[in-house]
Amino acid sequence: MAFGDYAHARALLDGEVAVDGYRVEPVEVRPIIGAYRRMIRDLEFDVCELAPVSYLMARQAGVPLTAIPVFLNRRFHHGDVQCAAASGIRLPSDLEGRRVGVRAYSVTTGVWVRGVLQEEYGVNIDKITWVVDDDDHVEGRVPPNVERVTDGRSLGELLRAGEIDAAFTGNAGTGRAGAPRAGWTATAEPQDAAGDDPYPLFADSDVLATDWYVRTGIYPCHSLIALRAELVERNPDLPTALYAALAESKRRQVVADPEWSTSARFARQARQIDGDPVPYGRHANEATVDALVRFSRDQGLLDADSLTDRRELFAEGDYPDA
Repeated sequence: MAFGDYAHARALLDGEVAVDGYRVEPVEVRPIIGAYRRMIRDLEFDVCELAPVSYLMARQAGVPLTAIPVFLNRRFHHGDVQCAAASGIRLPSDLEGRRVGVRAYSVTTGVWVRGVLQEEYGVNIDKITWVVDDDDHVEGRVPPNVERVTDGRSLGELLRAGEIDAAFTGNAGTGRAGAPRAGWTATAEPQDAAGDDPYPLFADSDVLATDWYVRTGIYPCHSLIALRAELVERNPDLPTALYAALAESKRRQVVADPEWSTSARFARQARQIDGDPVPYGRHANEATVDALVRFSRDQGLLDADSLTDRRELFAEGDYPDA
């Protein structure tokens, strides 16, 4: 089992909570993004955290994976695009005709942001050149308006040099360099040649994200829990048992530390959605999952007729909201 470091999953990984009929062996992969590719391409783990978009693409490609409706991480993305100091970008539509950096085209953060730009602000994302410096976990779906960095420079360096007009922050963009591997660490936030800092595309990102959530019910998901399909074929009760164990692990975290979700980002998001910052279950995530599938189709990552039945997305099982 390969997960990132989440307080609400720790009881399962530490052996305090059991998956009925199984022994859990945690495998540490840092950064955890490095495990995604290994799971999709080599089925290296029995259970692994995955980027949701990569999972959807893997399912379409016939990779023998399935999943349960648990997303260990959530975040809004209105604040994830920074513009070069000299870019002159003021409105979302100003991104059309520009060059925007993102780690890989199919990175889930990128899908969420492009979906918001397209549906909320009418941006034609096909008129943006997406500049990437890493591979997609599932290859073969890159549209023609994607350009690969070939000289070894990071997105942060390109933003500083003014060779891209905007970029994603953090692990989806300028907060790292190169492919996810051991020792992958955050890089310094970029400045341009004159020493000026980039500025956010949306100055009031939290306000806009909250308004969007209230209107749509969409709460962007990350860190889906995927399993090798062979294990589920062998034991159809495994998805229910794993889901129950993860729900119990989260419950114990809440009991042990009632304030666990009030730290930093989760606290802000709990206020934004007025509820649990990491909801599990089919029903609790319907609007979010539907939006992610729709955005993935609109952006050419899924075929129009692929995964049309929501029941295809998760293994059969008992998943009460938790």
